[in-house]
Amino acid sequence: MAKQMSVISFTGKLGNLIGYKRNGQYFLRSMPESVRQTTATRRASRRFGIASRKGAFIRHAFYSHLDIHCDGAHINRLNKLLIAAGDHHEAITGFRFNQHTGVDRFFPVAPRLFPNGILNIPAQTIAGYKGIAALEVKVIATRIDFTSRQVTGSETITLMIDPATTFQETNVSLDVPGEGSLVVVFQVRALYKDGPSGNRQYMAAEIIAVAAPQVPKYAKKRAYPKRTRLLPNLTYTRAYPAIIQLE
Repeated sequence: MAKQMSVISFTGKLGNLIGYKRNGQYFLRSMPESVRQTTATRRASRRFGIASRKGAFIRHAFYSHLDIHCDGAHINRLNKLLIAAGDHHEAITGFRFNQHTGVDRFFPVAPRLFPNGILNIPAQTIAGYKGIAALEVKVIATRIDFTSRQVTGSETITLMIDPATTFQETNVSLDVPGEGSLVVVFQVRALYKDGPSGNRQYMAAEIIAVAAPQVPKYAKKRAYPKRTRLLPNLTYTRAYPAIIQLE
């Protein structure tokens, strides 16, 4: 491994050299003369390739909606989760786009997604921080068909919360049509009087739920929270982006 010291740095192949970036710095390594793969290494390489493509698909499904900076290791962290998860996509629940801060820093009682599409945010006392005037909460609900590699529906809902008051229980209706799993990201940004904080300790974006496609069942229905309106003291906005397909 050699560090690139030139004015112009690069990533990718250049002759028999490979340039790559790690932790904000550029390095070089030489290409191996030959690569011998066993059955196990070929299988591992295939799993990594599938997880890498799926990870890129998931990330790009949310990038345009996120208002925070992702940490430099988020790509590798998500790929690692997907390799271990296989087809069990629920395993990515809890993934943080910014590993330095989780939703629990602001909401000690975690939001819950019910099968009827209601995101329940329980009543709780939100921790206050010096100079923070408000919290901006953004719920990003995206319907992802992992088989066809399509984002079939998406919806964003934004709430403005006063951290000086006790937060009352709120139910958010996530009505996202389309085929595939429903992936929900809960983003929180701390706001000063003059705008959002740029401190990574005050911004969180976390996958809080992955709901697999529902198979119709003719059984007795369970009772879940009703689709109630949001509290009048919350600023509430909803957006419906167009359906997109990723390569």
